[in-house]
Amino acid sequence: MSGSEPASSAQKRFYYDSAARGRREIVELTDLWTYRHLVVEMIIRDIKLRYKRSVLGVAWTMLAPLLNMAALTLIFSALLKQQISNYPVYFMAGSIFWTFFSQGTTYAAAQTHDSNELAKKMFMPRSVFVVSSTGVALVNVFLSLVPMIFLCVVTGFPIRSSWLILPLPIIITMAFTMGMGFLIFTLASRFQDIREMYLVLVNTWFFVTPIVYAPSIVPPKFRLVLWLNPLYYLIQTFRDPILKGHLPSPLVTGFSAAIALVMLGVGWMFFCRNIDEFAFRT
Repeated sequence: MSGSEPASSAQKRFYYDSAARGRREIVELTDLWTYRHLVVEMIIRDIKLRYKRSVLGVAWTMLAPLLNMAALTLIFSALLKQQISNYPVYFMAGSIFWTFFSQGTTYAAAQTHDSNELAKKMFMPRSVFVVSSTGVALVNVFLSLVPMIFLCVVTGFPIRSSWLILPLPIIITMAFTMGMGFLIFTLASRFQDIREMYLVLVNTWFFVTPIVYAPSIVPPKFRLVLWLNPLYYLIQTFRDPILKGHLPSPLVTGFSAAIALVMLGVGWMFFCRNIDEFAFRT
C-alpha cells in the first residue's frame, strides 16, 4: 500500500460484509460449482472407505441385492405369484430404486458431524456433503445393475432396449433424493435425534411403498396412503422401463418429475436459508 493511499480506502478493500452478499441460494450454488472437484474426491473417498475393510469389497454391493431378492422371493412368491409375474425381477428393480433413495438420504443425515469438523479447518460449501452423499448412492445404483442383468439372464427375462431410457428415471430419483437430503441434513444439523428418527421413518416408508408387493393388493381403504406417497410414482418411472419396456404414462412421468423438482427446490431453499446457523448447531 502506498503512503499516499488513504487508510479508509485500504479498509474498504479488505472489508467483507456478509449482509452485502448476494442471495444465499445463488452464492451457495456458485460455491458448489467451484468446489465440484471436491465433490468427486469425496465420492471416491467414501466409496474407498466403505469397502476398504470389507471381505467382498465392491462385490458386496452386487451380491446383497441378490441375497435379499432370494430371501424375499421365497417368502412372498407363494403369496404374490398370482399378482406379480417375474417376481424376482420385480423385486430387484424396486430394491435398486429404494436403496438409491435410502442410502442417499441417510448418508446425508450422517454427514453433519464431519461437515462441521472439516468446515472448521477450511472453507467449503456445506452442500458438497449432500451432493457427494447422493453421488455415492448413484455409484451403487450402477453397480447394482450388474446383478440385475445377471438375474434377467438366469431367469430368461428379456433385456429390452427400453433400458437405455433408465438415465431419465435415475435423474428424477436423484433430484428427489438430493432435495430430501438437503432437508434432512439441515434438520439433523439442528436436532441431533433427527438421524435416528429418520432411520425409523425410512423403515416405515419402505413398507408403504410397493417394493415387495403389487399396488393392486392394497385394500381400497388404504389406497389414499399409497397415492399420497411420492415414491409410489417415482418407483413406477424407474421400474416400468425394466418390466414393461417403456416409461409409465406421460402423466405419471411428468408428475414424478414435478415432484422431484419441487422436493429439490424446497430442500435447497430450506438448506440455504439455514447455512449461517450450521456452525452453531452441529
